[in-house]
Amino acid sequence: MDAMPQLSLIIPPDVAPERFVPIGRAAESVGVDELWVWEDCFAESGSATAAALLAATERVRVGIGLMPVPLRAVALTAMEIATLERIAPGRVLPGVGHGVLEWMGQAGVRAQSPLTLLREHAEALRRLLAGEAVSVEGRYVQLDRVQLRWPPADRPLLYLGAQRPKTLALAAELADGVILAGDATPESTRAAVDAIRSVRAERGLDAPFEVVQFRGVRADASAAEATDLAAALADAGATSVPIFALDRGGRIDAGDGILRLAETIGSLGA
Repeated sequence: MDAMPQLSLIIPPDVAPERFVPIGRAAESVGVDELWVWEDCFAESGSATAAALLAATERVRVGIGLMPVPLRAVALTAMEIATLERIAPGRVLPGVGHGVLEWMGQAGVRAQSPLTLLREHAEALRRLLAGEAVSVEGRYVQLDRVQLRWPPADRPLLYLGAQRPKTLALAAELADGVILAGDATPESTRAAVDAIRSVRAERGLDAPFEVVQFRGVRADASAAEATDLAAALADAGATSVPIFALDRGGRIDAGDGILRLAETIGSLGA
């Protein structure tokens, strides 16, 4: 079996913004090491909630899964990530991706070629976060000698959200890790991981690569149930398993169930 993955807590966008900080502080107090936020349209900003959580806590890492690239100019994405990383070095886990295409259409920013946009955005973003002066003339990304005034001391790991084969291949090529969402099973996780490993082997990429698998779990799940889930996904290749609370009807629990699940996660790290 692969090493047990990082088990962390997702604060979903079903939670009102004013509750993020109290939940984050409570989660840290019971031993949770990592929190994840989602940037679902049209709820909270991922970078804003991440900033609030980082400022309100002392040690937890905060992942953003994910920031839809059609909604942002890449220079702004880089500025947001660099600012967070300098405020809380080593505690920011930024993710970018297509976003839900229907939502992108609602916002008037749906790209004709989402894959081209994601490639151009990710390539420029990595260079900007590395402190480079970037000039590019792409289909979607155009930059003229853009360089961050306050780049991070160390470029944070960059995650790409992916589900389908072409986006999985792009994540394998350009990112430091992938975010797998949806109703995952160990089989679907294993298939995605196999596809990523194949692409990285073809390109001779041998650096460590993170596999973040989101998953829903009943709010009243026992520590043993959470451990069994993490172990099954670790066998499939996941290195990190952020989980969100579900009520007994299988719906996202935006109430006190989040705190119960935080206590369960914290107890496993004790």
